[in-house]
Amino acid sequence: MLPDMSVISHGAAAVVFAILSVLVGTRYLRRDIDRALFLAATVTTLWASTLVTQSLWGHPGFFIRYLLELLRDTAWILLLFAMLRDTFRHGRLSGQLKKFLGGATTVLLITLLLLGSLEFIFGIALVDGKTKLIGQIALSLLGLSLVEQIWRNAPAFGRSSMKYLCIGTATIFIFDFLMYADALLFGSIADSFWNARGFVNAALVPLFAINVVNTRKQPIDFQLSRSAVFHAGTLIMAGAYLLLLSVSGYYVRILGGDWGEALQVLLSAVALVFLTTLVLSRRIRAKLMVLISQNFFDYKYDYREEWLKLTKELAYLSDDPPLAQRVIRILGGLVESNAGAIWLKSDQGSYTLRESANLATPRYTVIDEDAELVRLFNEKEWIVNLDEYRADPVSYDLLEIPDAIAKTPDAWLIIPLYLSNELYGIAMIGRPYARVDLNWENFDLIKVVARQTCNLLAQADAQNRLSRAMQFEAVSKASAFMVHDLKTVVAQLTLLVNNAQKHKNNPAFIEDMINTTDHAVRKMSNLLAHIRKPTADDMEINNKLDLTELVSGLVDHYSKQQPAPVLDGAQPRIIVKADPEQLRSVLGHLIQNAQDATPPDGEVSLSLKIAKGNVVLFIQDTGCGMSDDFINGRLFKAFESTKGLTGMGIGAYQAREYIQKLGGTIDATSEPGVGSCFSVRIPLAEKSEHGNQTNKHLIIDLPNPPEFVN
Repeated sequence: MLPDMSVISHGAAAVVFAILSVLVGTRYLRRDIDRALFLAATVTTLWASTLVTQSLWGHPGFFIRYLLELLRDTAWILLLFAMLRDTFRHGRLSGQLKKFLGGATTVLLITLLLLGSLEFIFGIALVDGKTKLIGQIALSLLGLSLVEQIWRNAPAFGRSSMKYLCIGTATIFIFDFLMYADALLFGSIADSFWNARGFVNAALVPLFAINVVNTRKQPIDFQLSRSAVFHAGTLIMAGAYLLLLSVSGYYVRILGGDWGEALQVLLSAVALVFLTTLVLSRRIRAKLMVLISQNFFDYKYDYREEWLKLTKELAYLSDDPPLAQRVIRILGGLVESNAGAIWLKSDQGSYTLRESANLATPRYTVIDEDAELVRLFNEKEWIVNLDEYRADPVSYDLLEIPDAIAKTPDAWLIIPLYLSNELYGIAMIGRPYARVDLNWENFDLIKVVARQTCNLLAQADAQNRLSRAMQFEAVSKASAFMVHDLKTVVAQLTLLVNNAQKHKNNPAFIEDMINTTDHAVRKMSNLLAHIRKPTADDMEINNKLDLTELVSGLVDHYSKQQPAPVLDGAQPRIIVKADPEQLRSVLGHLIQNAQDATPPDGEVSLSLKIAKGNVVLFIQDTGCGMSDDFINGRLFKAFESTKGLTGMGIGAYQAREYIQKLGGTIDATSEPGVGSCFSVRIPLAEKSEHGNQTNKHLIIDLPNPPEFVN
C-alpha cells in the first residue's frame, strides 16, 4: 500500500534540501548568506524528515515537531537578516528600523521557543493551540516584512544577486501564512495545505541553488549530455502533447454527440501522425538541439582563450609566414585542421588564389565573380560543409561548386570573408586531423573570426596599394626634380643659341658660351650621377669651399638680368662644407626667384654675416612679397609656387632640404607689396678661423634681416 501524500511530499522536501545542504556545505561557505542558507537547508531537512517519521511510525511527538517548526522559521529569518546586512552596508536602512526589526524578531522567537520548551519539558501549557497559530502567523508576517524591506531598500544593481532567495523565502512564509490563517479560521490544518506543503518547499530548492551558483560564479560538477537533455526534453514535450491530446479527445467525445467517438479516433490518429512527423524531422531535431545547447550547456570554446590567441596571431607584424597563411592557420585551428586556401577579390572582380597551405590545388584556381557560390555568399552568410553537400546536394539547392574548390583534394568547409557587407574573399578549410562534430557554436565562432581576419587582410591590401602609390609618387617626385634641373640647363642653352648669331664673332661671348656649356655639362653629369647613386651626395658634403667667392660668382652671373643683384660690404673669406654645385644651384635659385619677383627698377641685395659658428646669407628684394599664410603653409612645400603655371614649386623645397642636410636653416620674412628677405644659415667649416682671434669685429648674435628698402 502506498504511503499517504504527506509522506511523499515531506520526503521529497527532505531529499532536495539535503542535496542543497551538501552542495552549499561543500562548495559555498565563504559568505554569511551562504552559511545562513546552509543552516536553513539543514534545519529544513531535519524538520521534513521528522514529519516523515511521524507519519510512518508516530514519532517524535507534537512538541518536538513544534520546536523544529520554530527552529526552521528561525533559520530562514536568520537568512533574511544575513541578507539585510548587505543592505545595511549600503546605508539604505535607518538605525531605528534595524533595531525594531531585530528586536521584534528576537522577542517573538524567544517567546515562542520559551513557551514551547516549558510545555515540552515541564508540562506547563501557558497558551492554547489558537495562540500558537497566531504566533506562527506573526512569524510568517515578520518574515514577509523582512523580505519586503530587503527588496525595497536594496540597490538596483544588487537585486539580481538576491532575487531568487527573496522569491523562495517569501513563498515559504506566504504558504505558511495561508495555511495557519486557514487553520485559525476553521479550527484545524487542512489536509490539502499540509500534504502540499512539502512539495511547495521542495519546488523552491532550485531557486536557492541557482542563486548560490550564479552569485559565486562556480559551475556544478554534475552535468548531462546534450543527447540526454534532448531525449528527456523530447519525452516531456511528447508527454505534454499526448496529455493535451487526451483532454482534447475527451471534450470532442462529449461534445460530438453521435459522432463523438469517431471524431475522437480521428483526432487521435491525426495528432499521432503529426507528432511522429515532428519527431522524425531532421530540421526540427536540429533546431531543438541548437536551442538546448544555447540555453542549458556551457560553450564548447573558451572564448577568452580563443580571443587572446587570435589577437596574438594578428598582432604579429612580421610577414613570415605571410598574413594570408596565418589567417588559414587561425580558421583551420578552430576546427582542428591545418590545411586550407584563401581566394581574394581582384581588381577585375574575380577571386584569385592568394595563399594555400598543406593542399594540392588544381591548375585552374580562379573563381569567377558570377559563380553560383559567389551569388550564394552575396545573399546569405552560410558556411558550406562539402561533406553534407556531397551527401545531399538538394539541401544546398543543387549549388554548383567552382572547380577551383571542387577539384581540391580534402576540401571540407567553404567560408565567406566579408568586408562590411561585401564579399571580399573566400576561405576553404581542409579536412581535420581529428573528428569534429560541427554545430551552431562552431559556425558562429568561424563567422566572427572570418570577419575579423578579413578586415586585417583588407587593411594589408590597402597598405600594399598605398606603398605602391608612394613608390610611384617618389618616382614622380624625382622626375619633377629632374625636370626642374633640366629646365635650368635648357634655359641656359636656349639663351646661348638665341645670342650665338648676334655675338658669334665676339671673343667675350665665345668664352662665356664655353663656361656656360661647361656648367651645363657638369650639371647634367651630376644629375646622372645622382640618379645612379642617390646616396653619393652625403659623401660630398665634406668638401670645403669659400662661400664668399661662391656668392660673388653668383652675383656676377645673375647681374646680366635686371635688377642686378648687389653684394653689400667687404666680405671676409668664409669657409663652409658643402657640395659646390648643389650649393651654387640652391643659392642661385633663391637669387633667381628674388629677381623674378622684383620689377627691373627694383633692388636685390645680398649680405653675409658671421654669428657664433654660423654664417648667415641675407637675400633681400623689393618685389611683390608674400603673405604670411603662404610662407607658413606653402612656401617650402613641394609643388607650391607663386608663379602660376610657369613654376613647378620645387626650388624652395629643394633649397631647404639641402640646407637642412648641411645642418643649417632657411627662414623667410615678407610683406606683400614691400618685398621679401630670405635668411640662409650654414655652419662654418672652421669656427676658429672666424672666431674671437681674427674676426672679432664681425662676430655678432644672430642678426635680424636688414630692413626692407621702400
